[in-house]
Amino acid sequence: MSVEIRDTEGHGARLEVAPGPAAGPLQVGIRIEGSSAHASWSCTPAAARELAASLVAAAAEAESARRTEPVTVKARELLRGDVRDGDRLMTVEAVRTDGAGVQVTWTSGGGRSWTQMYDAEAGIRLRHRRLS
Repeated sequence: MSVEIRDTEGHGARLEVAPGPAAGPLQVGIRIEGSSAHASWSCTPAAARELAASLVAAAAEAESARRTEPVTVKARELLRGDVRDGDRLMTVEAVRTDGAGVQVTWTSGGGRSWTQMYDAEAGIRLRHRRLS
């Protein structure tokens, strides 16, 4: 998995995460490459899950700190990263248009995922609209 990140001065870098080698201790590899940074680390799968949970929690906290009003969009306008308004964290993972319907794959804050079909014109209330 590869994610684009930025340092505090706005310089871009790529964070790459991959399973460690099949031989040796069970590890997850983490590498940061970019003009302002280059480093490689490894950690146990448990530490990788802890890092992932921390990132999810920080993202949710940052989004909720915006204190913006919820917005309603048509199902066909959903984007990956949009967060549904409600008492549970539900983030759009994927959207596929299928004729007059839209297939949306959601993920929960707990890591579960599921797919739902919506009419393309159905209104979906979002807590957080993914920024372009």
